[in-house]
Amino acid sequence: MKKYLLRRKAQLEKRLKQLKELLEKGSETRSMEEVQAEVDELTADLDAVNEALAEFDETDDNNGNGVGEGEEDDENADDEEQDEGEKRSILTQEQRAGLTNMINQSLSSRVQVKTNEMKTRNAFCRYLVGQISESEARAMGVQTHGGNVLVPESLVKEIIAYAQEENLLRKYGKVVPTKGTQGFPILIKKAKANRVKTERALNQPIPETDIEFDEYYLNPTETDALVLVTKKLLAMSEMNVERIVVDELKKAYVREEAEFFFNSADNPGALIRKAVAFTPTATDIYDKFVQLKNSLPTSMLKNARWMINRAALTAIETIKTADGFPLLRQDIGLEGGFGYRLLGFPVDVTDFVDAGTPNIQRLYFGDFSTFYIQDVVGTMEVTKLIEKYADTNHVGFKIWHLNDGQLVYGPFEPSVFKLELNA
Repeated sequence: MKKYLLRRKAQLEKRLKQLKELLEKGSETRSMEEVQAEVDELTADLDAVNEALAEFDETDDNNGNGVGEGEEDDENADDEEQDEGEKRSILTQEQRAGLTNMINQSLSSRVQVKTNEMKTRNAFCRYLVGQISESEARAMGVQTHGGNVLVPESLVKEIIAYAQEENLLRKYGKVVPTKGTQGFPILIKKAKANRVKTERALNQPIPETDIEFDEYYLNPTETDALVLVTKKLLAMSEMNVERIVVDELKKAYVREEAEFFFNSADNPGALIRKAVAFTPTATDIYDKFVQLKNSLPTSMLKNARWMINRAALTAIETIKTADGFPLLRQDIGLEGGFGYRLLGFPVDVTDFVDAGTPNIQRLYFGDFSTFYIQDVVGTMEVTKLIEKYADTNHVGFKIWHLNDGQLVYGPFEPSVFKLELNA
């Protein structure tokens, strides 16, 4: 299989080089769209081949050899190049230069970087489950220090992408990656300006303006989660154990992070603590929703949505408006969520709204883009714990990351309200 992939890679690279030579000579007679389509197809195939080759961990002794069949398959391409070399190109010089640059990228940096990322990612996973040694892992780009393993950037993006799918606050909030652990400032109030009806005189200076804003700083803290795997599972070679371990680490991390963002008592900006508790004056449940909706500042309504738990969903599904229609309207075309709208605004359902009390019918309504998340780049790492759980024949994997997530709004514009129907 690997020999076939190497031959296929040689074929694709050879064809890209041929196109490059034709473009440089001005001998390519096809249109811009046709050449662009072929370059895109060849580049996609080359990326796929390189990813497949990265899965093979044995040393590449045959690198550069075994073109064989590819050379035979491309003999006709050589003849076509000679024939087309006598024809006049219909592409402009700028078009030829652009396509040539694209081919150069496909043959060099982008493909090589992606291949190296795949090798490092696979080496990281195999080192975690004990299939390769620490020295072998470092040789393949994995960074280790003091028993901790820095998660490769490609895998960090995969974990964060998974977190975005499961953690709605990460999905709708503002994510700010930083290199340092210092919090970044957020403007949370309005500045007051002055207006004069007549031109100012020399003895009429501009009065000092009361700058009504504060700088709110996030405070990155540790988010960690632990996964235990039996030694029996690690010894089962017929299973893709490293994939299982990484998937469990992703799930554990998301649970811990989402609980911190939604419900943590240690997080002053957690949604359950920072959202404004809404106390309706109406007794009818429909009127309660209307009052809550109209309490949100007008500037926040544009991106507003509902975020509820399943207990609230169950209660709302049975409610009908005065004309007999369900209050919770189906919206098949709604992106994300359960495909519902409540009073015209999208509805998302998540168990993280429960906060340990799934019987309480809890709803949040507002603009969740005011939830700010700070991720400290290059801090996600995994620690392998062997001795600690040796007496139970388990191996522990602890994932650790520095970040913070808080709901931030000023006194003029509260952005999210909280309503508990049966509290």
